[in-house]
Amino acid sequence: MRHRGNTLFYTLLFVCAYAGHAYAHDVVTPEVADTSDIRQREMEEVTVTARHREAPVLPVQKLGGERLEGLSTQSVADAARYFSGVQIKDFGGVGGLKTVDVRSLGSNHLGVFYDGIEIGNAQNGTVDMGKFSLDNIEEISLYNGQKSEIFQSAQDFGSAGTLYMKTRRPRFEKGKNYNVQLCMKAGTFGLANPSILYEQKLSDNVHLSASAEFTYAHGRYHFRNRKVTADGTTAWDTVAVRQNGDIRAWRAEAGFFGYLPGGKWHVKGYFYDSERGIPGAIVNNVWKNSQRQWDRNAFVQGNFTYTAVRGYDMQMNAKYSNDRMRYLNPDTTLMYIDNTFLQQEIYLSFSNRVALSGDNAMISSLRTAPVCWDLSVSADWKWNYLKGDMANFVYPERNTVLAAAATQVYWKYLKMQASVLGTFVFDKIHQPTLTMPTASKQKPQVTPAVFLSYQPYLKEELYLRAFYKHIFRMPTFNDLYYTDIGNIALQPEYTTQYDGGIQYDKQFAQGAVSSLSLRADGYFNQVKNKILAVPKGNSQYRWQMMNLGYVEIRGCDVNASLTFRTPHKVYITIAGTYTYQKAQDFSDPKEPLTYGGQIAYVPWHSCTATAHLNWRGLHVNYAFVYVGERYDNSANIPANYEQPWYTHDMSVSYEMPVGKTRMQFAVEINNMLNQQYEVIRNYPMPGINGKGIVKVIL
Repeated sequence: MRHRGNTLFYTLLFVCAYAGHAYAHDVVTPEVADTSDIRQREMEEVTVTARHREAPVLPVQKLGGERLEGLSTQSVADAARYFSGVQIKDFGGVGGLKTVDVRSLGSNHLGVFYDGIEIGNAQNGTVDMGKFSLDNIEEISLYNGQKSEIFQSAQDFGSAGTLYMKTRRPRFEKGKNYNVQLCMKAGTFGLANPSILYEQKLSDNVHLSASAEFTYAHGRYHFRNRKVTADGTTAWDTVAVRQNGDIRAWRAEAGFFGYLPGGKWHVKGYFYDSERGIPGAIVNNVWKNSQRQWDRNAFVQGNFTYTAVRGYDMQMNAKYSNDRMRYLNPDTTLMYIDNTFLQQEIYLSFSNRVALSGDNAMISSLRTAPVCWDLSVSADWKWNYLKGDMANFVYPERNTVLAAAATQVYWKYLKMQASVLGTFVFDKIHQPTLTMPTASKQKPQVTPAVFLSYQPYLKEELYLRAFYKHIFRMPTFNDLYYTDIGNIALQPEYTTQYDGGIQYDKQFAQGAVSSLSLRADGYFNQVKNKILAVPKGNSQYRWQMMNLGYVEIRGCDVNASLTFRTPHKVYITIAGTYTYQKAQDFSDPKEPLTYGGQIAYVPWHSCTATAHLNWRGLHVNYAFVYVGERYDNSANIPANYEQPWYTHDMSVSYEMPVGKTRMQFAVEINNMLNQQYEVIRNYPMPGINGKGIVKVIL
């Protein structure tokens, strides 16, 4: 039986290997503008063979360069709302909590990666995207399913969607060995946001980058609070000031970037420290809350990629993170809480890719085959440990082992990719209690994914695509072990994704239109075994986590962009997104109010539109965001109805040389029509607000 089982395993792996597509190898060269060392780089390229870069199997939504800089955004979460299929939960203000949800799968199912390595949070599984400033971010990418590449860590295969943040890498002009960038932002709500970036060329192949940033805001803004009863009469209508929304935050980063013949490496350290107020919900005539939160996040991570061996690539990642969070609720009329948690993580990853046929193939007998075929294998290990000062806290520890095998094949018009991920989780607790005597026991999980792309005409950039992916998310430490709430019997929350789409891109050599891009995807998602918090017994003050939920999501995403070239070197880019989602809660047939209802805060319709004009250093940007009607509960009744909201934002910037220095001046105006709205019920958002920016580049 064991022999038959091994035979079946290798047979399935071999079949899986034929279900992928060949992807491009990157030529590894220093990312610099300096041409003084071009002879050295040419010699390096002799030793590094590379395939022609093919279009990815899966589409990617990206924001970078002038478009990212031109959007009136303060954080990564603000920028992510311009992606289709994304919902942002924003609790208001500069320092308010902001989480990202893609295609209604929940923020726990989104993997967030910083320079290629995931930002973990075993405690509650979510990442506050408001913590990440755009000052040092070069590009943001969003993938549904997973990144369209097999040469990656096993962790990259482990989410229903992935968001990648790519920070700036040093680049130097000819004859220049350093870069300095000073920036000052100031605006409404008392915002003061200075930052500095310094880059140094230590040698032709080793570069240094260091940056620091401080953010302060008192967070007070006027808002209108209006209540209309069921019969249409106004219960109250008043204007108040949002309180306890202040923030003080420091961010510092430093990194070394190195280049080798056929390889590259980088090591980065990151530190973030903040104190912020939690403004709370406006209910029961309570206009001010006193909750506070302190966060300290620090990590060191590194990457080494080697591609010099013909037909073989290797990559290693490593990371250590140390996160501390303190939450204080001094209000004794509710419940006095003062808890501190310390979370640690160690992460190691090793990935390999082999070209089995095509250019760079290691198997000579397949070299003449009309197929490009790659195979990759990766293995990760992750250790998490959580300390807390709560009574009866069990101090959980988790070891996670991930192993992934993936393949990709490119054959004429067809590109295919497939992967299988094995996840093995081992928990233990260091201080058992009577209510939690043992740790959770989780079964090994094996999850597959298949992706297809078909190009009917090789001379036209028209693609038809589809994918299937089955994945899950583990219960977090809070789900399992939070004192008097956790449930060690919880099972993983599974998602199944089906997607079909079309993409068309066109470049025009002449005429007013420079480029055109159109994308449309229809999808069906299922979330099974959804983890929910439910009342424990008859008490509304004691809750327990349980597997009760089942959600079905049907939707479509549409993306379009158009670039114009006009006389006098004026360039105009217009882009837009549209999302339709029907996300229904089918958890409990015995609950007629919620069964089949649209889940909380998911609109049926949402869209964005952006326009960018560039003329001789002058940049004018306009952005529009619309979120349609929705409900704050799966019970779609009038009492839970949330009105649509929209915002208009605009920014104008100008760059000019002053000797050897470049100066940039910008003005942003957000929510120009001063709309009063709420993303989350009883959490009012700011009205019209603005910001001024001065940047000096040395």
